Order: sequence, then C-alpha cells, then structure tokens
Amino acid sequence: MSTATSGSSRPTTFVLGGLSSISAKLLMALTGTGLLIFVAAHMLGNLQIYLGQDKLNAYAKFLKGMPLLLWSARAGLIATFGLHLGLAVYLRRQNRRARPQGYVVDDPVETSLASRTMLTSGLVIFAFLVYHLLHFTLGVTNPATHSLTDAAGRHDVYSMVVLSFRNIYVSGAYIIAMLFLGLHLSHATSSIFQTFGLTGNASRGWYQKLGWAVAAILMIGNISIPVAVLTGMLGLPEGVAQP
Repeated sequence: MSTATSGSSRPTTFVLGGLSSISAKLLMALTGTGLLIFVAAHMLGNLQIYLGQDKLNAYAKFLKGMPLLLWSARAGLIATFGLHLGLAVYLRRQNRRARPQGYVVDDPVETSLASRTMLTSGLVIFAFLVYHLLHFTLGVTNPATHSLTDAAGRHDVYSMVVLSFRNIYVSGAYIIAMLFLGLHLSHATSSIFQTFGLTGNASRGWYQKLGWAVAAILMIGNISIPVAVLTGMLGLPEGVAQP
C-alpha cells in the first residue's frame, strides 16, 4: 500500500504486513551493524592463529567454557542474518512495486557493482555461513579433523584449520566467499551511516571510502589465513599428522 501524496517531494512509504519500508531500512541497518561487529570480532579471534597453536586453542577453550553464551550467540547470529536477508528481499519487492513497469533504458552507470549485487552477495554469504558452521563448528563435513586434540587435551582448532585449508577446494570456497563479503560490505558499511542520517553531501564521499576500507581490512584479514596455509607460512605442529 502506498501512502504518498501526489506532487510531494517526500519519498514514498510502503506498508506491507504492518512494516513500512522506512522501518524495514532502519531494522536492516541495525541488523547489518550487528553482523558487521560480529564479522570484525570473529576475524580478530581467528587471527590468533598467527600466535600459534597454544594461543588459538586456549582461546577456543575459553569460548567453549561458556556454552550457553556461545550457543546463544550462534543462534542469534543465524536469526539476525535470516532477518537481515528477509528484509533485503522485502525491500527489493517494494522497490519493484514502486516502479512495476521498470525503466525504458536500464543504465547502471550511477550505481556500483556492490550496490547492484547486494542480495546476490548476501545469499552467497549466507550459504557460506551454513557450510562454515557445518565444517568448523559441528564437524559434519570434516569429522576427522574436528576430533583432533592437542597435548593439553583441548580441541586442536589450530591443526583443524591448517589441515582444512590445505585442501585447495576448501580454501578456494573460503576465499571466494570472503571476496563476496568484501563486495557486500563495501556498500553496506556506508549505507548504514546513510540510513541513520549521519551522511551529508560533504561527507558522503568520505563514508564511501570508509566502507571500502572496512571491507578491505575484513576481507584481507580473513583471506590471509588460507593463503598462509597454502603457502606454508602456517604449518602443523610437531606430532600432528594428516588424518
């Protein structure tokens, strides 16, 4: 249902199922902010692999020592991601309803590749999230590496990661997913500030650069781990063999 006044310069507001497009955009920005914080925190935790087996495994044990909090966070992550993706589909449908006949000439010059592929990149990232949980969290796809323990009896996350990324297909899938993540975040980060009304004509370009910087840092940080394994920079500890 449209609630626009003819001749008004104000943007059209759509309402469907009790949720207006403006509310949906705000909720999408909020969930996007939460997901961005998670991605950054998750990357910082993973980068402890460069500190060695003991540091990473101790970090993993610390997290597993709080099972209620950990699984609540995982459930919250999936729910937030699902809501974020659902809102994206909802807003896409609303945009199409706003111009059901489309444009005579579809000229994408004014929009970036990232902005035109937000839904596609989001779906790819969601698919990767499911695989990532099945792989590293639940041990469904690679049970042999998931059952490893270190000399202290802790889950050997370090060796699991190294052994997993020695597989070129696993590393390739991870790297491709991170490229999509970088593409998505390059537009999403600046859009969050715009949705919250924090950008103006003078600062819009600066926020766009900030979006690219954030995306590049997170993308490169995550990709560096499989690359370090494939190049031999990160190797297995003594006594750990290929299962």
